[in-house]
Formats: sequence, structure tokens, C-alpha cells
Amino acid sequence: MIGIIYLVVIGCGVVLCFLRMLKGPTAPDRAVALDTAVTVTTALLVLIGFMLRRQVYLDVSLVYALLTFVGSVAIARYLEGGNL
Repeated sequence: MIGIIYLVVIGCGVVLCFLRMLKGPTAPDRAVALDTAVTVTTALLVLIGFMLRRQVYLDVSLVYALLTFVGSVAIARYLEGGNL
């Protein structure tokens, strides 16, 4: 039962992040909202992995977080006007 509550709270967090991403007045605001949504989604994958007792969800969340970090760095460099 408590797992369902966690899932609902994390789901609401993802929805709020996506609303901010759509509404954000500037590109950096949208980038931060996307990065936050990915972090919350990673937490959701970890929670699902613990609830279902499946190791594969934890592995997927780790790879997802690493790839997202690389993407965030690339977006930050692009927004600063640097070369990729």
C-alpha cells in the first residue's frame, strides 16, 4: 500500500516537471526541468525495482542516469554557446 503512495507522489512530480518544461520561459529553465524529470524518473525506476524485487530495474536506472548526465552536459555546453 505504501508503495502505491510513493508511485503517485513520484508520478505527480514527473507531471509537474513536464508542465514546467512546456511552460518554461527560457531554454535553461526547460533544460533544468527536463533534468529534474529524468532524476525523478530514475527514482521511480529504483522504487519499482525494489517493489518487484528485480535487479534489472536498478541496472537500467543506473545506465539511464549516466546517459542523462552526458546529455545534460551536452545541453549545457550548447546553451552556453560552446562547441560540442
